[in-house]
Amino acid sequence: MASKELQAALDAARAAAEVIEALFQRNLAITLKADKSPVTEADVRAEQAIRAVLCERFPDYGFYGEESGRHAMEAQNIWLVDPIDGTKSFVRDCPFFSTQIALMRGGRLVLGVSSATTYGELAWAEEGSGAFLDGKRVHVSAIADLGAAILSTGNLKTLAASPAKWSRLGKLVGQVYRLRGYGDFVHYHLLARGALELVLESDVNILDIAALTVIVREAGGIVTDLEGEAIGMATTSMLAGNAALHGVLLAQLRGP
Repeated sequence: MASKELQAALDAARAAAEVIEALFQRNLAITLKADKSPVTEADVRAEQAIRAVLCERFPDYGFYGEESGRHAMEAQNIWLVDPIDGTKSFVRDCPFFSTQIALMRGGRLVLGVSSATTYGELAWAEEGSGAFLDGKRVHVSAIADLGAAILSTGNLKTLAASPAKWSRLGKLVGQVYRLRGYGDFVHYHLLARGALELVLESDVNILDIAALTVIVREAGGIVTDLEGEAIGMATTSMLAGNAALHGVLLAQLRGP
Protein backbone atom coordinates (compact mmCIF):
# COMPACT_ATOMS: atom_id res chain seq x y z
CA MET A 1 0.00 0.00 0.00
CA ALA A 2 1.28 3.46 -0.89
CA SER A 3 2.35 5.71 1.95
CA LYS A 4 0.57 9.03 2.48
CA GLU A 5 3.57 10.77 0.91
CA LEU A 6 3.54 8.59 -2.19
CA GLN A 7 -0.22 8.94 -2.55
CA ALA A 8 0.14 12.72 -2.33
CA ALA A 9 2.86 12.70 -5.00
CA LEU A 10 0.70 10.56 -7.30
CA ASP A 11 -2.31 12.82 -6.75
CA ALA A 12 -0.16 15.89 -7.41
CA ALA A 13 1.12 14.33 -10.64
CA ARG A 14 -2.47 13.69 -11.75
CA ALA A 15 -3.42 17.28 -11.00
CA ALA A 16 -0.49 18.47 -13.09
CA ALA A 17 -1.44 16.09 -15.91
CA GLU A 18 -4.88 17.68 -16.16
CA VAL A 19 -3.29 21.09 -16.61
CA ILE A 20 -0.65 19.89 -19.07
CA GLU A 21 -2.99 17.84 -21.26
CA ALA A 22 -5.39 20.77 -21.57
CA LEU A 23 -2.60 23.04 -22.80
CA PHE A 24 -0.55 20.63 -24.94
CA GLN A 25 -0.40 21.57 -28.64
CA ARG A 26 -2.02 24.95 -27.95
CA ASN A 27 0.84 27.09 -29.31
CA LEU A 28 1.49 28.71 -25.92
CA ALA A 29 3.62 31.81 -25.50
CA ILE A 30 7.20 30.97 -24.55
CA THR A 31 9.38 32.95 -22.13
CA LEU A 32 13.12 32.39 -21.83
CA LYS A 33 14.73 32.15 -18.41
CA ALA A 34 18.17 33.55 -17.62
CA ASP A 35 19.76 30.25 -18.70
CA LYS A 36 17.88 30.42 -22.04
CA SER A 37 15.62 27.49 -21.15
CA PRO A 38 11.95 27.94 -22.10
CA VAL A 39 9.00 28.25 -19.75
CA THR A 40 5.30 28.31 -20.64
CA GLU A 41 1.97 28.85 -18.93
CA ALA A 42 1.73 25.06 -18.65
CA ASP A 43 4.95 24.87 -16.60
CA VAL A 44 3.77 27.53 -14.16
CA ARG A 45 0.21 26.28 -13.77
CA ALA A 46 1.26 22.63 -13.45
CA GLU A 47 3.68 23.50 -10.66
CA GLN A 48 0.97 25.50 -8.90
CA ALA A 49 -1.32 22.46 -9.06
CA ILE A 50 1.39 20.19 -7.67
CA ARG A 51 2.31 22.58 -4.89
CA ALA A 52 -1.32 23.02 -3.86
CA VAL A 53 -1.67 19.27 -3.27
CA LEU A 54 1.67 18.68 -1.56
CA CYS A 55 1.66 21.75 0.66
CA GLU A 56 -1.90 21.19 1.79
CA ARG A 57 -1.12 17.67 2.95
CA PHE A 58 2.40 18.32 4.23
CA PRO A 59 2.58 21.99 5.24
CA ASP A 60 5.82 21.53 7.19
CA TYR A 61 7.78 20.11 4.26
CA GLY A 62 10.15 22.18 2.15
CA PHE A 63 9.49 22.72 -1.54
CA TYR A 64 11.94 23.20 -4.40
CA GLY A 65 10.21 23.82 -7.70
CA GLU A 66 11.62 24.49 -11.13
CA GLU A 67 9.40 27.54 -11.54
CA SER A 68 8.82 28.84 -8.00
CA GLY A 69 12.24 28.18 -6.52
CA ARG A 70 13.28 27.09 -3.03
CA HIS A 71 11.13 27.35 0.09
CA ALA A 72 11.85 26.08 3.63
CA MET A 73 14.96 24.25 2.49
CA GLU A 74 16.03 23.75 6.10
CA ALA A 75 13.20 21.24 6.57
CA GLN A 76 13.97 17.58 7.15
CA ASN A 77 11.68 16.67 4.24
CA ILE A 78 11.80 18.53 0.93
CA TRP A 79 9.71 18.04 -2.21
CA LEU A 80 11.68 18.38 -5.46
CA VAL A 81 9.47 19.21 -8.44
CA ASP A 82 9.91 19.74 -12.16
CA PRO A 83 6.37 20.23 -13.52
CA ILE A 84 7.42 19.69 -17.14
CA ASP A 85 10.83 18.10 -17.53
CA GLY A 86 11.30 18.45 -21.26
CA THR A 87 9.66 21.81 -21.94
CA LYS A 88 11.64 22.03 -25.20
CA SER A 89 9.83 18.89 -26.35
CA PHE A 90 6.50 20.16 -25.03
CA VAL A 91 6.65 23.36 -27.07
CA ARG A 92 7.57 21.37 -30.21
CA ASP A 93 4.48 19.14 -29.75
CA CYS A 94 6.71 16.15 -28.99
CA PRO A 95 5.49 13.76 -26.23
CA PHE A 96 8.91 13.28 -24.64
CA PHE A 97 8.23 15.30 -21.49
CA SER A 98 7.16 14.37 -17.99
CA THR A 99 6.31 15.60 -14.52
CA GLN A 100 8.96 14.75 -11.95
CA ILE A 101 8.18 14.72 -8.21
CA ALA A 102 10.64 13.47 -5.61
CA LEU A 103 10.98 13.57 -1.85
CA MET A 104 14.32 14.11 -0.13
CA ARG A 105 14.52 13.21 3.56
CA GLY A 106 17.60 14.18 5.51
CA GLY A 107 19.55 14.65 2.30
CA ARG A 108 18.57 11.26 0.83
CA LEU A 109 16.11 10.76 -2.01
CA VAL A 110 13.42 8.37 -0.77
CA LEU A 111 10.47 8.70 -3.16
CA GLY A 112 9.96 9.40 -6.82
CA VAL A 113 7.09 9.78 -9.29
CA SER A 114 7.73 10.15 -13.03
CA SER A 115 4.48 10.96 -14.82
CA ALA A 116 4.50 11.03 -18.63
CA THR A 117 0.81 10.87 -19.42
CA THR A 118 1.09 12.18 -22.99
CA TYR A 119 3.69 9.50 -23.71
CA GLY A 120 1.56 6.99 -21.82
CA GLU A 121 3.68 5.94 -18.83
CA LEU A 122 3.63 6.45 -15.09
CA ALA A 123 6.51 5.23 -12.92
CA TRP A 124 6.94 5.47 -9.17
CA ALA A 125 9.05 4.12 -6.34
CA GLU A 126 9.47 4.47 -2.62
CA GLU A 127 12.57 3.42 -0.72
CA GLY A 128 12.35 -0.21 0.32
CA SER A 129 9.17 -0.91 -1.66
CA GLY A 130 10.41 -1.53 -5.21
CA ALA A 131 9.79 0.31 -8.48
CA PHE A 132 6.61 0.25 -10.53
CA LEU A 133 5.76 1.18 -14.11
CA ASP A 134 2.06 1.45 -14.94
CA GLY A 135 1.24 -0.59 -11.86
CA LYS A 136 3.63 -3.46 -12.63
CA ARG A 137 6.76 -4.04 -10.56
CA VAL A 138 9.89 -3.66 -12.68
CA HIS A 139 13.55 -4.60 -12.37
CA VAL A 140 16.71 -3.76 -14.27
CA SER A 141 18.24 -6.40 -16.53
CA ALA A 142 20.88 -8.90 -15.46
CA ILE A 143 23.05 -8.47 -18.56
CA ALA A 144 26.70 -8.43 -17.47
CA ASP A 145 28.47 -8.30 -20.84
CA LEU A 146 29.17 -4.82 -22.17
CA GLY A 147 29.03 -6.26 -25.67
CA ALA A 148 25.39 -7.22 -25.10
CA ALA A 149 24.40 -3.95 -23.44
CA ILE A 150 22.44 -0.97 -24.74
CA LEU A 151 23.74 2.45 -23.73
CA SER A 152 21.54 5.52 -23.97
CA THR A 153 22.87 9.07 -23.73
CA GLY A 154 21.28 12.42 -23.03
CA ASN A 155 22.86 15.87 -23.05
CA LEU A 156 26.63 15.49 -23.46
CA LYS A 157 27.82 19.07 -23.98
CA THR A 158 30.12 19.17 -20.95
CA LEU A 159 31.49 15.71 -21.65
CA ALA A 160 32.16 16.65 -25.27
CA ALA A 161 34.21 19.63 -24.08
CA SER A 162 36.69 17.27 -22.39
CA PRO A 163 38.92 15.62 -25.04
CA ALA A 164 39.97 12.82 -22.67
CA LYS A 165 36.44 11.92 -21.55
CA TRP A 166 35.05 12.28 -25.06
CA SER A 167 37.70 9.89 -26.32
CA ARG A 168 36.85 7.35 -23.61
CA LEU A 169 33.18 7.57 -24.51
CA GLY A 170 34.10 7.00 -28.15
CA LYS A 171 35.86 3.77 -27.21
CA LEU A 172 32.83 2.65 -25.22
CA VAL A 173 30.57 3.23 -28.21
CA GLY A 174 32.54 0.59 -30.06
CA GLN A 175 32.16 -1.90 -27.23
CA VAL A 176 28.44 -1.80 -26.48
CA TYR A 177 25.83 -3.74 -28.42
CA ARG A 178 23.84 -0.65 -29.31
CA LEU A 179 23.98 3.10 -28.71
CA ARG A 180 20.81 5.15 -28.45
CA GLY A 181 19.84 8.62 -27.25
CA TYR A 182 16.35 8.35 -25.83
CA GLY A 183 16.85 11.21 -23.39
CA ASP A 184 14.74 12.73 -20.61
CA PHE A 185 12.58 10.30 -18.61
CA VAL A 186 12.39 7.74 -21.42
CA HIS A 187 15.72 6.00 -21.04
CA TYR A 188 15.38 5.78 -17.24
CA HIS A 189 12.00 4.08 -17.58
CA LEU A 190 13.58 1.69 -20.10
CA LEU A 191 16.50 1.02 -17.76
CA ALA A 192 14.20 0.35 -14.81
CA ARG A 193 12.21 -2.24 -16.76
CA GLY A 194 15.28 -3.98 -18.19
CA ALA A 195 15.00 -2.79 -21.80
CA LEU A 196 18.48 -1.21 -21.74
CA GLU A 197 21.44 -1.36 -19.37
CA LEU A 198 23.15 2.03 -19.11
CA VAL A 199 22.26 5.73 -19.16
CA LEU A 200 24.81 8.53 -19.33
CA GLU A 201 24.25 12.29 -19.17
CA SER A 202 26.76 15.05 -18.44
CA ASP A 203 24.39 18.02 -18.12
CA VAL A 204 21.47 17.61 -15.73
CA ASN A 205 19.80 19.36 -12.81
CA ILE A 206 18.75 17.60 -9.62
CA LEU A 207 15.10 18.34 -10.42
CA ASP A 208 15.49 16.42 -13.70
CA ILE A 209 16.79 13.26 -12.06
CA ALA A 210 15.70 13.12 -8.41
CA ALA A 211 12.59 11.00 -8.92
CA LEU A 212 14.27 8.86 -11.57
CA THR A 213 17.15 8.16 -9.20
CA VAL A 214 14.77 6.53 -6.72
CA ILE A 215 12.95 4.61 -9.45
CA VAL A 216 16.13 3.13 -10.95
CA ARG A 217 17.60 2.38 -7.53
CA GLU A 218 14.44 0.60 -6.37
CA ALA A 219 14.44 -1.37 -9.63
CA GLY A 220 17.82 -2.80 -8.61
CA GLY A 221 20.03 -0.36 -10.48
CA ILE A 222 22.90 1.86 -9.38
CA VAL A 223 22.89 5.63 -9.81
CA THR A 224 25.81 8.03 -9.36
CA ASP A 225 27.26 11.05 -11.10
CA LEU A 226 30.04 10.60 -13.67
CA GLU A 227 32.63 10.67 -10.88
CA GLY A 228 30.93 7.90 -8.95
CA GLU A 229 29.52 10.23 -6.27
CA ALA A 230 26.04 9.95 -4.79
CA ILE A 231 23.24 12.03 -6.28
CA GLY A 232 22.58 15.23 -4.33
CA MET A 233 21.39 18.80 -4.68
CA ALA A 234 24.55 19.88 -6.51
CA THR A 235 24.65 16.95 -8.97
CA THR A 236 25.10 17.95 -12.63
CA SER A 237 25.81 14.59 -14.30
CA MET A 238 24.30 11.12 -14.23
CA LEU A 239 25.46 7.55 -14.71
CA ALA A 240 22.76 4.96 -14.16
CA GLY A 241 23.01 1.26 -14.88
CA ASN A 242 22.24 -2.24 -13.82
CA ALA A 243 24.28 -3.66 -10.97
CA ALA A 244 26.56 -5.65 -13.26
CA LEU A 245 27.64 -2.89 -15.63
CA HIS A 246 27.48 0.43 -13.79
CA GLY A 247 30.94 -0.04 -12.28
CA VAL A 248 32.38 -1.21 -15.60
CA LEU A 249 31.23 1.92 -17.40
CA LEU A 250 32.32 4.18 -14.55
CA ALA A 251 35.84 2.71 -14.55
CA GLN A 252 36.20 3.14 -18.30
CA LEU A 253 35.00 6.74 -18.19
CA ARG A 254 37.50 7.56 -15.46
CA GLY A 255 40.34 6.04 -17.44
CA PRO A 256 43.74 4.90 -16.11
